[in-house]
Amino acid sequence: MAPQKITEYERKRLENIRRNDEMMAALKLHSKATQLSNFKRQRVGTKSYVAKVKPKPETPIVIRRSLRTRGIPPDSKGLEGDTVDSVATPVETEPSVVNSGPLSMADARESTHSDAAFVQSLMGLAQEAQKLGIGKGASLLNNDSPSPLGLESLYLDPENIARLVPGRITSVRFFPSATVKVVAAGSKFGNVGFWSVGESEVHLYRPHRAPISGILVQPHCYSKIYTSCYDGILRLMDVEKEIFDLVFESDESIYILSQPPNEANCLYFGEGSGGLTIWDNRIGKRSSHWVLHESRINTIDFKSENPHIVATSSSDGTACIWDLRYTDADKLTALRTFTHKRSVQSAYFSPSGCSLATTSLDNTIRIYNGVNLEDEAVIHHNNLTGRWLSTFRAKWGWDDTYLFVGNMKRGVDVVSAVERKTVMTLESPHMSAIPCRFDTHSYEVGMLVGATSGGQVYVWTSR
Repeated sequence: MAPQKITEYERKRLENIRRNDEMMAALKLHSKATQLSNFKRQRVGTKSYVAKVKPKPETPIVIRRSLRTRGIPPDSKGLEGDTVDSVATPVETEPSVVNSGPLSMADARESTHSDAAFVQSLMGLAQEAQKLGIGKGASLLNNDSPSPLGLESLYLDPENIARLVPGRITSVRFFPSATVKVVAAGSKFGNVGFWSVGESEVHLYRPHRAPISGILVQPHCYSKIYTSCYDGILRLMDVEKEIFDLVFESDESIYILSQPPNEANCLYFGEGSGGLTIWDNRIGKRSSHWVLHESRINTIDFKSENPHIVATSSSDGTACIWDLRYTDADKLTALRTFTHKRSVQSAYFSPSGCSLATTSLDNTIRIYNGVNLEDEAVIHHNNLTGRWLSTFRAKWGWDDTYLFVGNMKRGVDVVSAVERKTVMTLESPHMSAIPCRFDTHSYEVGMLVGATSGGQVYVWTSR
């Protein structure tokens, strides 16, 4: 077989191969490649790391104990709907063991100045009240058909502004005296402050360690003042003995404290979840207890003509009227029930007892009239104060004409029960906060006090 003819391309390729081999031979690359291929590469040793596993700490077994058994007052979770309700405890209210026994006024005093003059003035007022028979059948102004109030005459004197307590005011009261204008205010930190309107000194005490829920100045003896608190403790400030005495201690919170007009023997307070308790000072124990609502009672009010008729408001969304004389197997049946869409913060009879006004978080104030309170008037009002302000509670004036309630724009709305609407807003450049809780002076028409979340009180008077 004849050999194949090599192409030009193949011939050049073979020449290139031969030339490269000669070059590699001249450089002795083949021998060096053989030496490198026979070389045994040493293995580089590697370090091994063993991960150290930290032992998982065992979860300690926690034995749950209540705040009361540990000697610590309850927190402010009971302020639900009152801010309430819930309220974060600030740094300055550190938990401390509460002295549940008698507490001297000296130990409870937080004012830097002496309270000797204040004590003497209260003692003098108490003696004066006993001589005049106040509280034992004497009529208060709102039962004596006071002269009509001219809204335009109300004004706020800058001298009638004072900071009584640290923190938010939860309860405010005028002393029921015809001769002096003294305001008492309780704070969410357990303080109680006293101020004679227009003076510079404020007398501050701290008999409790949780929000004050009620203050009662005894009209027959101004030197005896009851205070109640969310810590379930009821105390009597006895100025003559210079002591905050322990009256009652409950395992549940006390949300409101009240007393019928001209009544000195019994105290009424809302206890726990919907309970109404009557405390008899003569026997030193409870005389009655009923569960009236599904949630806490916010206010207790009495009809002026018949103190056995009681109105209660509750966070369960209802306000009820009861006759405490009629019970069925230790149970009470409501005479009337008024239903709201949200929590009812107050239910107050008018001074004559012919009307009832309720304030609710459903942004309404409702006024009920008629023989059986069947006539309802609904006034829309912004009652959503949030968690940092005390809830609004529309308060009757000195007759059945007007109601006073806080305004979120730093004013006081005046609601006419006749016109069934807000007719005026009291405003002043001296107001720096929103007034939430109110009280009217029993003997001074036009004297209205409003309390704020900053511990201030504003006292309006009539020109």
